[in-house]
Amino acid sequence: MLKRTSTAVWRGTGPKGTGAISTLSGALKDQPYGFNTRFASEDGKAGTNPEELIAAAHASCFTMATSFQITGAGKEPTKLETTATVSMEKQDIGWTIVSIHLELTGEVPGITAEEFKTFAENAKKGCPISRALASVASITMNATLS
Repeated sequence: MLKRTSTAVWRGTGPKGTGAISTLSGALKDQPYGFNTRFASEDGKAGTNPEELIAAAHASCFTMATSFQITGAGKEPTKLETTATVSMEKQDIGWTIVSIHLELTGEVPGITAEEFKTFAENAKKGCPISRALASVASITMNATLS
């Protein structure tokens, strides 16, 4: 069994408090987050937020899973790049992730656009982060060969 850990520390009230996130790998070390970085500051310069981290996790997992799909078919991707966009809405129960869109572009010699889309669809269904996010109402994807 694989286990990965991250730690979040919060100090203060919800709207005025501040937090810091650290990961076991050190990729994030006391990375700041708070109300403003989550709901007001869209440029990301003030710190991170949970939704951005979900987008990063989903983009990286899905991209790697797509590579495995392509490699399993005997082809070798030159480059795969995914942007994941997490969308939230304020609902009666509170802020809710309502959709995630994966925008994938790739350079893969010797495959058709249809094959590429099939590999990407299989990766979207099978990557562990997609499966963990199964309660999100809509996870969509575009896959384009360049």
